[in-house]
Amino acid sequence: MTESTPPPTPKPVPRPIPKPHPVGAAKPAPSRSDSAAAEAAAWGRVDDEGNVWLRSGDGERIVGQYAAEGSKKDALAIYVRRYLDLEAQLALIEARVETVNPEESASALRAFDKQIVKPSAVGDIEGLRNRSAALASRISELRAEHKAKREQAKAEARAQREALVERAEAIAASVNTPINWRDTRAELMELFERWKDAQKNGPRISRSTNDALWKRLSHARKVFEDARRAFFARLEKERAHVVAAKERLISEAEAIAKSTDWRETSNEMRRLMDEWKAAGRASKHDDNVLWERFMAAREVFFSARSAHHAAVDQEFANNLAAKLELLAEAEALLPIDDLDAARAAYRDIGERWEAIGMVPRSDYPRVEGRMRQIADEIRRAEDEQWRRTDPEKKQRSTGMAAQLEALIAELDGEIAAAKEAGDEAKVKELNEARQARQAWLDQVNSDL
Repeated sequence: MTESTPPPTPKPVPRPIPKPHPVGAAKPAPSRSDSAAAEAAAWGRVDDEGNVWLRSGDGERIVGQYAAEGSKKDALAIYVRRYLDLEAQLALIEARVETVNPEESASALRAFDKQIVKPSAVGDIEGLRNRSAALASRISELRAEHKAKREQAKAEARAQREALVERAEAIAASVNTPINWRDTRAELMELFERWKDAQKNGPRISRSTNDALWKRLSHARKVFEDARRAFFARLEKERAHVVAAKERLISEAEAIAKSTDWRETSNEMRRLMDEWKAAGRASKHDDNVLWERFMAAREVFFSARSAHHAAVDQEFANNLAAKLELLAEAEALLPIDDLDAARAAYRDIGERWEAIGMVPRSDYPRVEGRMRQIADEIRRAEDEQWRRTDPEKKQRSTGMAAQLEALIAELDGEIAAAKEAGDEAKVKELNEARQARQAWLDQVNSDL
């Protein structure tokens, strides 16, 4: 079958003259391109009128003509090369179809299909169309797979951005609880940077979803920043109050720093320290400066108090050494042989003892207690001497002893009568009375 308007006859392209093959040498095997060209040439012919025909399942059609000066073989080769170019284009699309975007492959295939509607080429055009149709089917499959992956990527991207927004909202909801504002703000900024990176480099999600999520993220950031500014405004106000309170405490400490009323001022300094601890904290820099001033005022007083106590401690240590020497003198008075001499010596020691002054508190019970024990020994000796030499007491004791002896003799008679009468209860009562009077008599006799 022929076309009503055949395409213009292309000029034959001169082919290179092959070099003569050496006699007796084996001929080289035909290349893949030569084999493909031969297969393609089988689909065409050139008639005597210079027309180039293409055979297909529907019959034949003229695809071109050739100039009279060219050979039929050369004319056919031109149209075969055109077919091979088309086949190469299709092969390239086939080779890339699994690795490039399906839309790119589809676009390339559409351009290719336009070329094979009625191509001026000789070869298996129907085979190219069949391969193109198969490739179009594969591209459709890949497009569906690509769409599914794209939808999955969008869903994952949406979930990731929702997770970013939910975390930002959780941070915003925590502003009324104790939080680390610096670290939390850094985390919120990181969430924002991750959002921007997802916007720039991640899969695109629907505009409505993206806008809704962005509004939520922006609102969470605004809630956090408003709360942070309000917190630090309150904190600054509280710190100003703390600074004022600590300035007052410093002034009070400086006012009493040179006092020598050690006990009362020490109590006052402790009170100021308690108020300082309860006053709260200012900024780190202000707190450090205020603390140094407060401690400097306290140091003036406590250094002076320490120096005073050191001097007192040295004085008390000297007093202790002197009293220990006097205590040794007092110890030498025992046991007492001459009461009058011991009394006079102790009186002299006591006068010197009182003149010395205080000793360290930890040593006071030991030295003062032993001195009192020696004084007690002397008083007991005096009492014993008086008991032995008191004539009135001796006379009273002698009369008392005689009376007790008479009472005891009388009780002995009553006891004997009770026994004869068999009155055991009376005997027991009289024996107890006799024992009491006998004990009294023994005490009186010991005093004589």
